[in-house]
Amino acid sequence: MTASDQDSIWLLDDDLSMLKSLGRLLRSAGLIAEKFSDPAAFLAHLRDAKCCVAILDVWMPQMNGLEVQARLRRDSPETRVIFLTGRDDPAVRETALTSGAFAFLTKPFEDETLVQLLQKAMSS
Repeated sequence: MTASDQDSIWLLDDDLSMLKSLGRLLRSAGLIAEKFSDPAAFLAHLRDAKCCVAILDVWMPQMNGLEVQARLRRDSPETRVIFLTGRDDPAVRETALTSGAFAFLTKPFEDETLVQLLQKAMSS
């Protein structure tokens, strides 16, 4: 089973254990996600495929999630973005949401909350 462009979910997090657990969570909800630990590889993949919903970590060493969001707005404006972060910075939250993020979740979050947000993002 492969995800079509209309329901493609991409995960970007430099924490490999977080990528693995998010992948498991989505599989258990019947969803499939492509996983990336490098923002450059994530953005390069846009040349070959479309992303319906991107789940982005905010704080990554090479490029932060807000920078990735800005590139997505330019290169794939139809992609909906859900941010995940372990550090809830009100200024970052406001910037992300003002820039069009679909949602902004602080870790730890309820699994069901993320699944429901994903389903809403995919249907909007």
